[in-house]
Amino acid sequence: QTQLLGVLLAAASNLLISVSLNIQKCAHLRLVCQTELKPYYTSKLWWCGITLLGLGEVGNFAAYGFAPIAVVAPLGCVSVIGSAFISVFFLKKSMRTADILGGTLTITGMYLLVTFTPNVPQELTARQVQNYLVSWPFLVYSILEILIFCILLYFYKRKAVKHIVVLLMMVALLASMTVIAVKAVSSMITLSVKGKMQLTYSIFYIMVALMASSCAFQVKFLNQAMHLYEATAVVPINFVSFTTSAIISGVIFYREFQSTAFLSAFMFLFGCLLSFLGVFIMARNKKEEHLQIPFIDCGHIPGHKLTWKIQPDSHTSCYGTLNKEDDSVKSQS
Repeated sequence: QTQLLGVLLAAASNLLISVSLNIQKCAHLRLVCQTELKPYYTSKLWWCGITLLGLGEVGNFAAYGFAPIAVVAPLGCVSVIGSAFISVFFLKKSMRTADILGGTLTITGMYLLVTFTPNVPQELTARQVQNYLVSWPFLVYSILEILIFCILLYFYKRKAVKHIVVLLMMVALLASMTVIAVKAVSSMITLSVKGKMQLTYSIFYIMVALMASSCAFQVKFLNQAMHLYEATAVVPINFVSFTTSAIISGVIFYREFQSTAFLSAFMFLFGCLLSFLGVFIMARNKKEEHLQIPFIDCGHIPGHKLTWKIQPDSHTSCYGTLNKEDDSVKSQS
């Protein structure tokens, strides 16, 4: 029952996140259509979306205290499915065949994930977390992860390699530490609320610091990837890499598959594969929406070599033109 509560909490939280993102997008589109441009933070609709986003993230955080990492992390695909279907109502988008097929595969995969998830005790005390932290499998895993991260960071900083795989690999490596810390903190807070005080142990504050720092750098590299590449490429790759790293960290640190039968582990992995495939199908060939840009790029007009951008005149409804006295500018054109 405790594990089922975590699953339902994670699914509901991710659905709430997808609703909040669509509400924020709707608020931005409404502001753009207004004659008088206002900052987005003046919109009540935008604040409603932010509030729902905060509630969703809090619910996701709490879900780690009731269910294994191996099942909470893959349930992030609920937000992908929710965004695809909710955008039909909020943003008046058309439903594609790829969305229906991808959603069906993802839901099937989620059913297998939940059905064959490892059944492990979820009450983690501070002493248990300390023992896991100094266990030799996790120490070896940490050393390998730090080495790989340093190599990727070297290519990112020194060689200016900003390929999407490099950026999202660093995000995934940081995310593995984030989910370990989140589960530890969430579990210790849950036990403390039940009357078994765990907040007096130093390991709790160590995990809070690890969670905050890894999450901050994770957001930094993810924002860099979103800036350089389209969301249709970033979202599926990030979902696959994040989920894979989270499952591996749960297996190594919390030993979630220690007593799981081979058939259950195989069906669980098959469910992960279906979820990954469904997310890729939904994101494949999805058109990016761009807001209208108030200038004409003459470099894209056939027969013109001018690459300057002619800005619109703010006092008239037509685009700005060159003055007659600017003969030198005309000759250059």
